[in-house]
Formats: sequence, structure tokens, C-alpha cells
Amino acid sequence: MALFSLLIAIFAERMKFLPQNWQIASLLSQFQQRFIGSHSLSSPVFTVVALTFPAASIAVLLWLAQGVLFGAVTLLLWVGISVICLSHFHLRSTFKHFMQAACRGDVQACYHLSTELEGTCTKAVSESELGTTVGQSVAWINYRNYGAVAIYLIALGPVGAVFYSTLRFYSETAQKESIKPPFVSQLCFLLDWLPSRLFAFGYLLSGHFSHGLSTWLPLITKPATPARTIIVDTALASEVLPEKSTAPICIQSTIALLTLAKRSFILFVTLVSLLTIFGWLN
Repeated sequence: MALFSLLIAIFAERMKFLPQNWQIASLLSQFQQRFIGSHSLSSPVFTVVALTFPAASIAVLLWLAQGVLFGAVTLLLWVGISVICLSHFHLRSTFKHFMQAACRGDVQACYHLSTELEGTCTKAVSESELGTTVGQSVAWINYRNYGAVAIYLIALGPVGAVFYSTLRFYSETAQKESIKPPFVSQLCFLLDWLPSRLFAFGYLLSGHFSHGLSTWLPLITKPATPARTIIVDTALASEVLPEKSTAPICIQSTIALLTLAKRSFILFVTLVSLLTIFGWLN
């Protein structure tokens, strides 16, 4: 069921079947505005409610759906939740606009869009390095919005995928609004600790193995290494970046890191498929 749901979700995301208002970021934003509020995130009680209520609601729905119509309702819930959690049209649109702006030489638009992708201001980055910076963001976004969600979907089902997506949403909200809700950063570190190391290994398998391995091994042996550092540094080491062009914003490195991210995710899906076929993954 996990593999089937994952494949349907990937297909739906590529074909843009799901309206933006039904995607996970929009749904959580509406939940936040109507029931929680940004100021309430300073309270531990409200933070716990905000983080657990969406996943708990899904757990109740799955429990109520057990055995209904011979499991068809459960299957629909798995597929529907997977599609919701893995659909990120806004990110795709922002990245597409960045590439278009870079191609026409619109430096100001590139900086604006890269800040939107990165979540933090990129004005301190030089024009010659902006393409590589966005490429690093792509590697991190690919992990956090697709790879980690898929890992938790397979390991813990829809409840795990929704909980991780909720935690990511509040982590990004806290970063944008410069607030520090309790538990969020610590939970992000814990939930990203193992998946980031596994997914980063996929980057070196999809790229230059020896170069990537020499970077990946020292990073994973340090328990306190942030997940983003592991993902980004391994991706940079696993892909030989092309020489910079004379364009105002060089996107050759961006394209190279995007290609690596795509190969890594395809490898992940292939591995899940093989494990399912041979009965090692239910």
C-alpha cells in the first residue's frame, strides 16, 4: 500500500492534479490562521496541539476506516494523504520563475525568488555564487519536501507523513516570522537525524561515489551535525559542478544539483519498489 500510494502521489504531483488550496502547506496555513495563531506558538500547550492535531486526526480517520468496503476506504485515505503531503506546486513555480529570470538576466528577480526558495535573505550572496546557492537549496528542498516525507510515509504510514509535514511547516513558519516555538527545532533535529543520513547516501550513490563518501562519512560520525549540512555538503561533493558562464546569474551548477536530486529520488523509489517486490517491505 505504501509503494502504491507513493507512486500515485508522485504521478499526481508531476501532473499537477491537486489544486493548490488542497496541498499540505495551504491546509496547514489555514489551520494555523483559524485555530492557532502565530502568537500562540510561544505557548508549549498550543505548540503541542498545533504539531499533533493534524496527525492525530489522520490516525482517527484511519482507525474508523479499518475494514470498511474491504479496505477500499483505507486505501483511498493512504493515496489521498500521500498526494496532499507530496504536492508542492508553489515551490516548483518559484523555482521555474527563478530559472526564467536567470535566463533573461533579471538579477533583482533572481535574488527575490532565491530568498523565497531559501527562506532567508540571499542578498549577501554574490551574483556569481547565487546559482550554486539555489542549487544547494534545491538539494535541501528535495530532501525535506519529498525524500523525508516519503521515508516517513513508508515507515509510519500517513500519520508519520502528516506529522513530519506539520513539523516542517512550523519550522519554516518560525524561520520566516523570526519566532522560536518550543520543541520545534529539537523535534526537527531528531526527526531529520536518521533520514538525512540515509537520503544523503543516495546522493553519493547517484553521483560521484568516492568524492561523496569522503564527505558523507565524517559528517555522519558526528551526532550533532545538522541535517542540512549533511544533505548540502554531500550533494556538493557528489556532483562535479560545471564552470561558471559569463551570464549575470550562472545556473549551470543549479541544473547540475537539480539533476542529482532527481536521480537520487528516482533511486530511492526504485529501492522501495525492489524491497516491496521481494517482500522485505510491507
